[in-house]
Amino acid sequence: MAKTSDLDVAYIARLARLNLTDAETELFQKQLGDVLRYAEKLREVDVSHMEAAAHAVPIFNVFREDAPRDWFTAEQALSNAPHQANGLFIVTKVVE
Repeated sequence: MAKTSDLDVAYIARLARLNLTDAETELFQKQLGDVLRYAEKLREVDVSHMEAAAHAVPIFNVFREDAPRDWFTAEQALSNAPHQANGLFIVTKVVE
């Protein structure tokens, strides 16, 4: 993990085009250091006896079965289209 001194808040603020005062920079540098120290503290926890998991709670497939069904025909789908040609919707160009 990076040391607090390795992470320069003022440099990152310049990259993000944020105008921070010296007091804000100092405050954010301290807060960042606190977060990194806490993350380092969490790394000390022994989790070797824990089973690896991607989620804290079981997740099941909640989607319906992907089976073909009877839907609109192309003519029905295009029936309310303001503009159509060759079985396609005609829309206004949005990219130049």
